[in-house]
Amino acid sequence: MSEKLRIGLVPPLWTPIPPKTYGGIELMVHLLTEELVRQGHDVTLFGTADSSTSAKLEAVCEQNMLDFMAGTEACVYEAFANAAVARVLARAADYDVLHFHIGMHWLPFATLAETPSLFTIHTFASYDDRWLARNFPCVALSGISRFQAAQLSEGTGRVIPVVYNGCDFGTFEPRHEAGRYLAFLGRMSHDKNPLDAIRIARAAGMPIILAGQAQEAKEESYFEKEIRPLIDGEGVRYIGPVNHEQKNELLRNAAALIFPVQWPEPFGLVMIEAMACGTPVLARSLGSVPEVVDSGVTGYHAEEIEEMGALLPATLALDRRRVRERAEGRFSFARMVEGYVGLYGSLGGE
Repeated sequence: MSEKLRIGLVPPLWTPIPPKTYGGIELMVHLLTEELVRQGHDVTLFGTADSSTSAKLEAVCEQNMLDFMAGTEACVYEAFANAAVARVLARAADYDVLHFHIGMHWLPFATLAETPSLFTIHTFASYDDRWLARNFPCVALSGISRFQAAQLSEGTGRVIPVVYNGCDFGTFEPRHEAGRYLAFLGRMSHDKNPLDAIRIARAAGMPIILAGQAQEAKEESYFEKEIRPLIDGEGVRYIGPVNHEQKNELLRNAAALIFPVQWPEPFGLVMIEAMACGTPVLARSLGSVPEVVDSGVTGYHAEEIEEMGALLPATLALDRRRVRERAEGRFSFARMVEGYVGLYGSLGGE
């Protein structure tokens, strides 16, 4: 698409753009924003004042909400997200397309603007999301995996296009020799399941390094009860949340990434980040995993946790150069941006 567009991008407000540590959606918005600007589009990012972007920054609030809530009495995220949507809609006529990444809750408000809107859904699709998709068919949607899009469209009569998340492979340094430890990177939660990652490592006689953090009280309780007692600094190490440089070091030096999820994963960005380092992935076959992991090339996946350990030797034997090569061919951020620009071009006909 050669036409230069005026685009309003609306990310979550939880972290700055780009995120300092955790923030997969925010990272995708950052990559999208920077590439759109590089292509010559006129882009406005409706984010937080502590964001850094080549686009025009329309600061919705003074600081990312995680830090803001920690330092003030603010406690209701929706109040600030509502303010962001109100500001975007008030200026809707200034744009050719509005691209929301904040979730389905705000989808009905897009009908108040004549400017076409696209809502990319990054999360697990709930009953409420399907109700909104069915009752507001005039607002365009996109998913991040075929599994998630099918889940979101169930019972709605809609066909929801998919644009896979992308990775800036140039910012990851691959290692072609297998490391001596296994890695787990994700939220310290039952759904992400660091506990079984530890069990798989122990059964294989390999050390494991855990990175990430609990995001809420329930996860903090899980971490303190199930994970912290197992951390011994040798067989099981915990390094907390990681920035990009630390993530690169963790993943490139690992023998494999263990991804034993216990929920239907909508995408799983850390899997392609590991692949960018040449590191294969051993995962459970839930949600998008079979779409993201090319079995026998970039990793292996099993239906049940108990079956994963048996696949570890084959995972460790994969060609790490080929892991990165295949992943880059499928999940470059340039392909992601190309997909979204194509969707922008289709919106005027809806």
